[in-house]
Amino acid sequence: MAAESKRHTYKTLLAFATIYLVWGSTFLAIRIGVHEVPPFLLAGMRFVIAGAALFAWAAARGERSPSGREWVSAFLLGFSFFILDYGLVFWAEQRVASGITAVMLSVNAAFMALAEISILRTQRLTVRLSAALLMGIAGVAVLVSRTLHLGGEPIDRLGAIALLVASVSWSVSSCLTRKLPLPSSKVMSSGIQMLAGGFLLFASAGALGEFHGFHPAQVSRGAWLALLYLIVAGSIIGFTTYMWLIDHESLTRVGTYAYVNPVIAVLLGYFFAGEPLGMRTILGTLFVLVSVIVITTAPSRKSAAAVPPDALEPASD
Repeated sequence: MAAESKRHTYKTLLAFATIYLVWGSTFLAIRIGVHEVPPFLLAGMRFVIAGAALFAWAAARGERSPSGREWVSAFLLGFSFFILDYGLVFWAEQRVASGITAVMLSVNAAFMALAEISILRTQRLTVRLSAALLMGIAGVAVLVSRTLHLGGEPIDRLGAIALLVASVSWSVSSCLTRKLPLPSSKVMSSGIQMLAGGFLLFASAGALGEFHGFHPAQVSRGAWLALLYLIVAGSIIGFTTYMWLIDHESLTRVGTYAYVNPVIAVLLGYFFAGEPLGMRTILGTLFVLVSVIVITTAPSRKSAAAVPPDALEPASD
């Protein structure tokens, strides 16, 4: 019994380390990839391959094939999750540092709280929650402000707007996943959402002219390895690890990824990509992370955990 308990403890620690480090590092991998591969095309390749792998895995386990209505839901979510969220994140990382991207996406927690208040009615607006939301807004303001003299350049405005739109879309989409008909199997559901989203990303890449002038042979090994990392580690391994954790640990503990991943992303960006780590970044990150911690630990009327970005792959990031 003691040996079994010890093995479980080791597996749990390894699982947490995986979602912390892997999801925190996907932002740097995206940054590397979009330097050489157009963003919507890169995202499309990632999710079509990962979605096909999850779909095949679910089918091999004998999961029920999705119905027509479930495929329609998958394409609706494919647009909101993968075009308006992931597509914009990949696009923004051409203009915004990977660490700051992760911090900006942490405001998902604030938008999700607002969605729970206004749409799902599983949360109510309290003084504590209001203060946390204001702190999150303050953190974003610090990162984008051109009037505060904190050193370092504020982040690109178009990139910031794209990331905020992505956060809003993520929050709305998270609510829709609880209302639209989808396969009961999380693996099958995520697989068809990724497939649908990946095909829509390819269509968007074509509409934006990303295929013109793109020559795979000219892409460096580093960019292809970044894509492989996003598919295998960020999507497939990250997803299966998350699914194991939510079956074995409390949702509150699993949800700590939301405020660990940005820290990991900022540090990796600083040490491996030369991204700045000045007072602006530190202060903005601190405000956002305190906001996220307060929001994610606030009691709700009904337990309803949001699936993180990379868990739907994200989940995020």
